[in-house]
Amino acid sequence: MYAIVRAGGHQEKVAEGDVLNVDKLGAEVGATITFPAVLVVDGENVISAAAELAKFTISAEVLGAVKGPKINIMHYRNKTGYKRRQGHRQPYTQVKITGISAKK
Repeated sequence: MYAIVRAGGHQEKVAEGDVLNVDKLGAEVGATITFPAVLVVDGENVISAAAELAKFTISAEVLGAVKGPKINIMHYRNKTGYKRRQGHRQPYTQVKITGISAKK
């Protein structure tokens, strides 16, 4: 069973036990969070109706904060001696999917 979830403006394909990086959340390490489902696939059954998706919960445990890869930004103008260098590392929260379950 896997699900497509909405996490921080992105859609991610997750299964139970997956570890993924989502945009920085304000949750503490060890906290449990839930994600809204966009699509659920259970073997041959594909569930995409909003009424059916409301019955599913995708829970995850926060593992900690991580940073993305370094991005180098270079500004240069020819013949003027103008050079500017800037770097950036996007902050992420690492989460582990603990369960995809249907409410009864």
